[in-house]
Amino acid sequence: MKADTAIVIQDLGTRFGSHWVHRHLDLCVHTGEVLAIVGGSGSGKTTLLRAMMGLLPIAEGTIRIFDLDLRTLDHGAGIALRQRWGVLFQQGALFSALTVFENIAFPLREWGHLSTADIGDLVALKLQMVGLKPEDAWKLPAELSGGMIKRVALARALALEAEILFLDEPTSGLDPIAAADFDALLRNLHQDIGFSVVMVSHDLDTLAATADRVAVLADGRVLTVGPLLEVAQVDHPYIRAFFHGERGERLLAALAKECPPREAAPAPG
Repeated sequence: MKADTAIVIQDLGTRFGSHWVHRHLDLCVHTGEVLAIVGGSGSGKTTLLRAMMGLLPIAEGTIRIFDLDLRTLDHGAGIALRQRWGVLFQQGALFSALTVFENIAFPLREWGHLSTADIGDLVALKLQMVGLKPEDAWKLPAELSGGMIKRVALARALALEAEILFLDEPTSGLDPIAAADFDALLRNLHQDIGFSVVMVSHDLDTLAATADRVAVLADGRVLTVGPLLEVAQVDHPYIRAFFHGERGERLLAALAKECPPREAAPAPG
């Protein structure tokens, strides 16, 4: 694996029983990039994300993260690898009985081997990083807005200094203002820290604001991958429906003024 590649997926196959979700799927995630995964309902976006995180066994092929094959790791090596990434689930998945402080501190207590004082300092830092106030630390998830829940979940995902972030529909359920604020937060944190991001999203504004490349899932594989403007030129029914509606055309026109499109995206690699 090259040093500039964080994840390499080759000839991947996933299935549930006799139903194949992916077959012969290839994809690379470059170190330090934001890669967004899009696809129609049932295309296997979340299944692919779960396979990358080792939460779903794969039937065929390989997934290598930091040049480590997920299928060959023993228990200890698998735990050590998982501590190098963070996850933001679709609805935040905060522990409802724990305060914001306790939610963010949870991975630090489980894996950080830190003193109580150090944990307190790190939680305060993570709250500041995601734009929350010190007094928010003592609130319960039920007292938070949707945007605040996503920010707390992001702070928890970053608690162990994650090198990769896996995000499942990070702006789902947010109003346009809160979604735009989250996009700006993610973009700023990514620029400051430089972690790699693998994100499942159907939000065109989020793709335009945050993604370096977009991978389109269709027919059980990666149909194409590349910058958004290049991907949008590929002639495929899903791409036409997703990118070339009225809203999509407005967004693409605005992007084209900033960065004129080149030729259609090449095959995934």
